[in-house]
Amino acid sequence: MTGVVVKYFPECLFKVFARPLTEQARHTWNVMTLLATMAFSFPAVAQDDFAGASSEYFVDRADSAKFVLIMSGPTVGEDNKSKFRQWAFSLHDILARDYGYGSESITLLHDQGHNSNEDQSAAARVDGPVNLAGITNAIETLQGQVKQGDQITIFLIGHGAGADEESKFNIVGPDITGTQFAEMLDPFSEQDIVIVNTTSASYGFSASLSSAGRVVISSTRSPSEKFDPIFSKYFIEALDQRNGDRDKNNRVSMLEAFNYAKVSVDQWYEEQGRLASEHAGLDDNGDALFSLNPTITDVDGRLAEIAYIDTLEDDGENLSDQALSLKAMMQEVERSVFILRGRKADFLEADYWRQLETLLVELAKTTGQFNDQISL
Repeated sequence: MTGVVVKYFPECLFKVFARPLTEQARHTWNVMTLLATMAFSFPAVAQDDFAGASSEYFVDRADSAKFVLIMSGPTVGEDNKSKFRQWAFSLHDILARDYGYGSESITLLHDQGHNSNEDQSAAARVDGPVNLAGITNAIETLQGQVKQGDQITIFLIGHGAGADEESKFNIVGPDITGTQFAEMLDPFSEQDIVIVNTTSASYGFSASLSSAGRVVISSTRSPSEKFDPIFSKYFIEALDQRNGDRDKNNRVSMLEAFNYAKVSVDQWYEEQGRLASEHAGLDDNGDALFSLNPTITDVDGRLAEIAYIDTLEDDGENLSDQALSLKAMMQEVERSVFILRGRKADFLEADYWRQLETLLVELAKTTGQFNDQISL
């Protein structure tokens, strides 16, 4: 059966892409070629309950929306203030410029809120302070915006402290514990959630947020890692200009961004001749146990692989409703290929290759229709 895929795959794609390629189609050609290669090269892995659960999470439908909450906490010292501000503002601008987010879908809580000394454009980005009232207001606003199937991504930048139930995120005023914040997120049981906690001593706080269907990323692996991490810098760099896009599908998954940042952090410490004081981890199966090297062949990494931060209208494409629908279909089929590849051990070999062939052909045809639509 593998021979059928190898023989038919190029013929189908060359017919679809015989016309001049749009940028989106070119990226899709790249990813389909890579997906076919990966289907051969990755080992079969039993998925247990993941196969059923994954079908419910992180599906980019034409009518779904994505929201981002960025919380950049207070600090002392001009260097740290400048660094946290730069990271928070850069993340905000990258999401707005490259990923299709508008002012209504990004909320930025920064330190004590608006600063009269900042220029007007900088002040316009900030929606409020990082205190309990500001966080509560942001969460309540999100509750009024989201619907079933929407996605919420939360970034924490700043300082953390404590361990286990006492783990905290430093905010203006009394700090907030992971347990408190987890309770605030309880109303979002019908939304997909990604949490990227880049603070020092982030592990305990992050573990409190672990839950089925969530992708939780922590910049540290234990409460003892108290020095300010640089993980945030490289995670944001992974999103900037899609630097972390390893499979060249013009999208950056949370697994790709995590791995990009982790490798970059390791390289930084090596270049500095220092022992690493931070070790990032990822949990996406709800067990609150973070993998330092998540992959699709491990217990963590499978959900993060299909969790993306981009919206359907990224890059200011101004797509028609029909084009948006086709783009959503393309991404859903690509997602199905990833899930099928991870479930290879669940199928007879012939059945696996037959299903893979069906998906790749469907992806090629849908991309051709999308290409026709945006050429009108």
